Amino acid sequence: MGTQKFTILHSNDMHGDFLAEAASGSGEMIGGLALLSGYINKVRCEEENVLYAIAGDMVQGSLIDSEYKGISTIEIMNYLSPDVVTLGNHELDYGLEHLLFLERMAGFPIVNANLYIKKYHRRLMMPHVILKKAGLEILFIGIITEKVMDSIIRDPAIGSFISLEEAGAEVGRICNAYRNKDIDLTVLLTHIGFDSDRELARMLDPAWGVDIIIGGHSHTILDQPACENNILIAQAGVGTNQIGRFDITVDDDTNSIVDWQWRLVEISEKSAPPDQKLVAFIDSFREVVDRKYKTLLGKFAIPLTHPSREKESTLGNLVADIFCDTAGCDVMLMGAGAIRSKELGPAVTLGDFRACFPFDESLQRYTVTGRHLKSIFSHIMRPENRDGEGECYEVNAAVRAVYNDRKKSLESLEVGGLPVDEDRHYTLGLIGYHADNCTKNLNITPDELTRLGGTRIVATSTISVLEEYLRAHPNLIRRIEGRLVFRAA
Repeated sequence: MGTQKFTILHSNDMHGDFLAEAASGSGEMIGGLALLSGYINKVRCEEENVLYAIAGDMVQGSLIDSEYKGISTIEIMNYLSPDVVTLGNHELDYGLEHLLFLERMAGFPIVNANLYIKKYHRRLMMPHVILKKAGLEILFIGIITEKVMDSIIRDPAIGSFISLEEAGAEVGRICNAYRNKDIDLTVLLTHIGFDSDRELARMLDPAWGVDIIIGGHSHTILDQPACENNILIAQAGVGTNQIGRFDITVDDDTNSIVDWQWRLVEISEKSAPPDQKLVAFIDSFREVVDRKYKTLLGKFAIPLTHPSREKESTLGNLVADIFCDTAGCDVMLMGAGAIRSKELGPAVTLGDFRACFPFDESLQRYTVTGRHLKSIFSHIMRPENRDGEGECYEVNAAVRAVYNDRKKSLESLEVGGLPVDEDRHYTLGLIGYHADNCTKNLNITPDELTRLGGTRIVATSTISVLEEYLRAHPNLIRRIEGRLVFRAA
């Protein structure tokens, strides 16, 4: 039996997490790309056969990234030199054309098998790559989350095989094309969330020979990989505070894993010294950003927080109230995932603000019935939507909604202190992104959304609305008020 040992390092959902931070208590520096690069360099020196893979969402989430629209991130990633990367949903945040520009900038392969140009039935990206290491041939295939459709729904030329069944078929199509080639290991790089990874693994035909799924999107922290259908499934949380590490022994005769170890490695000063050249490179971007964004925008009375997208938060309440006031609507649904900081204030610099709110969109107003409102809240408050992958919302102060998890039903819904009347008309405020994806995210069709009053664009820039409001209203404060209540099962 001929065997080979090699190491796969993997990250996901890095979200422009460039800079190290001091750990609470010890003050030790953790995370950041310079320390991450130091650890990767160390492993590459210690081990003979090393591959580094990234399972999507390199971009979006930091001021440096948004200021340069991902160009800074790709330049830094070129320095890290991953062997293969797959697309995450946020790689499309700056638009399809810009993604293709970033892809040409990248000094590493970006693979995706199920994003298509509809008219020509041609894949948009390289679907897979075969990497040769220690005499082994390792097939990497990229699969994207269905969330990609949210980002490019305005571009009718682009489509995706988005269901798990369709994604599985794409995997099978590629694996079958290499059945007669001596592929020693097959790895799926996915961005569909951990639960979906497990479901996908159960669908795959063992004859296709998939060995490992390295995933992202759900920000899942694991003690050990899951195993479904004899396929190992791993993920490495979120950001750069940690990195996943597989140490694998492969039988070259049977093309199978005969031994493996996996661990989640903390990235800190203890794991490796920082890469000083990368520190200087990142600082060249940070200095430009700091000069522009360190001006004071406004001040809250107290710090406002947003610890989780699945629950009401003080920062989410403020944003929903501001948009509600601007739109003049009865109900405002503000996408909780668009708030990217866990805490903001009391002093808020322009940089703090832009890092917290990197997405700029239109603010729109619609007229719907109370029946539609009940259907919407039943959909967005259901337990299945609060799994780390769903689209959750913050609401304005006039709203009180109670959901019963045991019965899986909306218990009550009030607007302005009165129960919602199913036959009455209500004005509804939405961000343009959520209006465009209303069927999936809100359980209301575009026709139902616009039937009563059409679409009114209240503002073309949500960033401008928030920025002007914060400048004009000092010492803002919000509390948790029970706007969204979930009764325990």
